[in-house]
Amino acid sequence: MPPRWRAWAAAGAAALSWAALAAGTTAEPPSLLDFSAAERAQIVAHGPWPPKPRADGSNRVLGQTAAQAWGASLFFDTRLSANQRLSCASCHQPNRAFQDGLTTAIGRTAGQRNTPGLLDVAQWRWLGWGGTHDSLWSASLTPLLSDGEMQQTVPGLAERVRNTPELAAGYREAFGQAPPTEDTALVVDLAKALAAYQATLISPRTSFDAFRDALARGDSASAAHYSPAAQRGLRLFLGEGRCTVCHAGPNFSNGEFGDIGVPFFVPDGVDPGRYRGLQQLLASPYNRLGAFNDAGATDPGAVGTRHVILEPRHFGEFRVPSLRQLVHTAPYMHNGSLPSIETVVQHYSQLNEDRLHADGERILRRLNLSDEQSADLAAFLRSLSD
Repeated sequence: MPPRWRAWAAAGAAALSWAALAAGTTAEPPSLLDFSAAERAQIVAHGPWPPKPRADGSNRVLGQTAAQAWGASLFFDTRLSANQRLSCASCHQPNRAFQDGLTTAIGRTAGQRNTPGLLDVAQWRWLGWGGTHDSLWSASLTPLLSDGEMQQTVPGLAERVRNTPELAAGYREAFGQAPPTEDTALVVDLAKALAAYQATLISPRTSFDAFRDALARGDSASAAHYSPAAQRGLRLFLGEGRCTVCHAGPNFSNGEFGDIGVPFFVPDGVDPGRYRGLQQLLASPYNRLGAFNDAGATDPGAVGTRHVILEPRHFGEFRVPSLRQLVHTAPYMHNGSLPSIETVVQHYSQLNEDRLHADGERILRRLNLSDEQSADLAAFLRSLSD
C-alpha cells in the first residue's frame, strides 16, 4: 500500500482531543443552543459514527483480509488499464478523499460527470451519479471496461491477470485457488477484490460526531464546545432548510436520487441521470439479478433492483451524495459546477424553482437566506469534515 495512503489512513484514524478541537474551532465562549426534544432526536439520528459494516452476500470475499490486501494493491496498479498508464487511484486519489479535485473526470478521455469520492462507499445501496450499479463490485468493474477509462476488454484483462505472475499469485492468495479459465468469472472476481478494499474506506469522526454523541449521553457541557455558528447552521439544516429530507441518517444521505435544479446539459445534449442509470442497471449482466451474485436469488439486496420502475420523473435526477468530508471533495454536484461550500449554500438560497420537476411532491423551495444564515449553514457543513 502506497505511503501516502498509509499516511492518510493514519491521519484519519487519529483521534483529535476534544480540548484541542474546541480550542482550534471555537471563537465564541462555549454555549449550547436550546435545542428542542424533537431537534435533539433528529441530531442523534445522524449517528453514531463510524457505522457498523454493511453486510453484502453478493461478494463472497467482502471482509476477508487477503482479498482486501489484493484489492488495495490492484487499486494502485496501472497494469489493469489497457495502456498500463491509469489506475483506479488516478481519479480516486487518497489525499483528496478518493476524489480528484477536477470539475469532471479525466481518464483516458474527458468525462462529463464529477468524480465521486469513495469514503464510506460500502454504505451505498446504489452507486454512480445515475445509480447504474447496485453493488460495489459491479461499480468497480465498469471503469475497467469503459472505453473512456481503463479501456480493457474481459478477455484482455483476464489474460493479463493470468500471464502476470504477481497478479496471478495475488488472485490465488485472495481466492484460495488458481485464476479460473473462464474470463468473465476471473474479471468479476478481480472487481470483487477491489470492492473488498474499498469497503474499508471509512471516513474519520468529526466535530459534529463529538457533539452528537455528547447530546446523546446528555452531556451538555461537552456539547457546548461545538461551534456556535455550526449549531445555528445545524438548526437551519434541520428546520427551515428541510435538508434532512434528503440528507438523512449517519451518512447524511437517503441514498436515493433527486432533481435539485442543477442544469443537466452536456456538450452533446443532456445527461439523463437516473433515467439512463436505471436503463443501464436493468440491462447489465452484472447486476444483483444476474449470475455473478454470490448470494444467489436469496440476496435481500436484490429486492430494490427487482422492483425498480423506470419513470419519466427520473430524467435529470442524480444521486444524493453524502455530506461527510465535504471540505475535501470540491467541486460539487454531478457536473462539478459549484466550486465551494459557499456556492452550494447560495444555490439553495437562490434556487430557481422553475428548473425543478413539476410532477410529484415539491420538496425544494428557495430559502432566501441572509448572509449570516448562509455563513452559519456553511459552518455546519464544514463541521462534517475532519
